[in-house]
Amino acid sequence: MNKREYMQQAIRHQESGKVPYCIHLTGEGMEAYGDQLMQDYYNADVQEDYRKGLITKDQAVYLSMGNYMIPVPTAWWGWDYDHMPASYADPDEAPAEMPPIVKTGDQAKFTEQARYIREKYGVYIGCLIFGSHWEKAYFTRGIENFLADIAGFPEFAQQLLDFIIAHNMEMLKDTVACPYYDGILLGSDWGTQNDLIMSPKAWHAMIQNGEKVQYDLIHSAGKDVMVHSCGCILRIMQDLVNLGVDILNPVQPECMDLKFLKDTYGQHLTFWGGISTQGVLPFGTPAEVAAETQRVIDLMSKNGGYITCSSQEIQTDVPYEHLKALIDTARANG
Repeated sequence: MNKREYMQQAIRHQESGKVPYCIHLTGEGMEAYGDQLMQDYYNADVQEDYRKGLITKDQAVYLSMGNYMIPVPTAWWGWDYDHMPASYADPDEAPAEMPPIVKTGDQAKFTEQARYIREKYGVYIGCLIFGSHWEKAYFTRGIENFLADIAGFPEFAQQLLDFIIAHNMEMLKDTVACPYYDGILLGSDWGTQNDLIMSPKAWHAMIQNGEKVQYDLIHSAGKDVMVHSCGCILRIMQDLVNLGVDILNPVQPECMDLKFLKDTYGQHLTFWGGISTQGVLPFGTPAEVAAETQRVIDLMSKNGGYITCSSQEIQTDVPYEHLKALIDTARANG
């Protein structure tokens, strides 16, 4: 079996004797540690492909580390911030028009990249899309303004969300047509450290239906639905299960108890994350990082359903020796 197949077994909640891992770094973390990681986990084929421009530096680092899932972008869209109506910064009233957008990326290029990496390295290809309809709405209005819109201007809030979903669905149709993406991640930060950022009632009214149509499209193409949400989202966990989410990231242990998550939702969801970037990774010792990583793997990987990773992307507040202890422990189990 190759790494892609081990990933698929874990997502289907089957034990295989290997626990897949997928550890990511922020842009700052990649700049600080990427070259050293490629040296410490040297892979001649990866180095040659990177030299030839067949893979990006991020992909080269993650392949060198041995990640089971490698990210490949998709053509997408964003706001044209250079031509944003001034009313979008106004907290006192809902804007009367939709903002302009721009489309980015070459899907044919990304499709070929996904094909090459999956066929050569036997890894699971994840298409990571950050900026769901909720996030795109507050990116353009500002998070305080858009939360106020939900409460005070719900018709406008829904109009903006529907506008975003329409564009998301247009782009997603091209994305899911790529036969080499195995899973599609939609980034949606609904949680704070202690609770949802909005009431469950507001989430159900404003957010849930948009999530459902996107998940349904992804599943209709035979791909896994991956959701990223920071923070405590316990009050909508069952909703995510009901909507068919396959993988949940990043799973912050300070926000949600890992044992409770595994015991309550582990037969339905695969958890990707759980090694604290607020605690042991920046503030422990390498030995403590290794011990905590092993503890979480032992807790979360029973009957599959777990992908080893930090609870957020690695930043430079995590010392390199701590990152290496995380990777080495993940590799020993994977």
